[in-house]
Amino acid sequence: MSLNRRTFIKNSSLLLGYSLFPYSSLYAQANPKQIGVCLVGLGNYSATVLAPALQITKHCKLTGIVTGSPWKIPKWQKRYGIPDKNVYNYNTMHEIANNPDIDVIYIVVPTGLHAKYAINAANAGKHVWCEKPMAKTEAECQAIIDACIKNKVKLSIGYRMQHEPNTQTVIKWATTKPYGTIKTVRAEIGYNVGNPARTWRLDAELGGGTMYDLGVYALNAARYTTGEEPISVSAKQMTTRPEIFTETDETTHFTFDFPSGAMAYGKTSVGKSMHELYVDCQKGWYTLAPFSMYSGVQGKTSDGTLLTIPIRNQQAKQMDDDAVSIINDTPVLVPGEEGMKDIKIVEAIYKAAKSGKTLSLS
Repeated sequence: MSLNRRTFIKNSSLLLGYSLFPYSSLYAQANPKQIGVCLVGLGNYSATVLAPALQITKHCKLTGIVTGSPWKIPKWQKRYGIPDKNVYNYNTMHEIANNPDIDVIYIVVPTGLHAKYAINAANAGKHVWCEKPMAKTEAECQAIIDACIKNKVKLSIGYRMQHEPNTQTVIKWATTKPYGTIKTVRAEIGYNVGNPARTWRLDAELGGGTMYDLGVYALNAARYTTGEEPISVSAKQMTTRPEIFTETDETTHFTFDFPSGAMAYGKTSVGKSMHELYVDCQKGWYTLAPFSMYSGVQGKTSDGTLLTIPIRNQQAKQMDDDAVSIINDTPVLVPGEEGMKDIKIVEAIYKAAKSGKTLSLS
């Protein structure tokens, strides 16, 4: 059945956010120390996922917005009680430097604009949360990291899955290897989007493309599941709708070789629904299916162990974890260096697909 990804995200996130709204009041009363968060970019993800999630966080509070769409401002102010002094546009966001209500600037604009506004945020002296993928290029990622180091602010990348408890079990198993040496990993993520709207995700200049948008989840999963960095990559890209995907990929397949001899097979598409991480080991196997959706992540193993630790809201946990690192001045779970590693590989995947050759990543 065809699934419109935008509709699915909007409906599921609204249900998660509003069904838990009373919970936020209890948290706010019990935890006076909260990190003020300013969302930069009020598109679908901010409006239907992050803003509702911020209402149920323990250590965060939505205190500001940056938007280039003035018509959105009254709606956001009414819903979240944001005062005029905490509302900015893209030309005035540098003034956030003088606003004590805002501790963190969360970058939620198209990927091709991440570097520009993440650097602006760091230069304003505020901690930076940058949505995945970190940026379009490795060089842009490094520029963001350098700006955060220069301004002595923390940088965290919005990989929500690494905060999810069942995924954290899989990450731990990369070291403990309860089922023996990992032989192969298969990571697949996709949505069957029947007629995608002409948005920035179809615009190569703005960082569109299925590999950037969805494929980084499969790529990142291959890395955290093995606990290794790939040493070579091969890839191919294709489309069944060339009239729509004129600049970006509809489907991407990639294969990694790891130093241990393990191999990973990744696939991402907006032509097919798939959400599975499968790990084949010397003494058994384990899987998460779905492994990347906003809710319901669960799995099982060859010996019958179930991976079903519940979580209220992935984005709320992600932001709370990152807020705690600010409050306690401890390392973030997913630093900029982690995001940059993925982007280096994404660039290699596109090159490998174009050349038809296996490329070394060393």
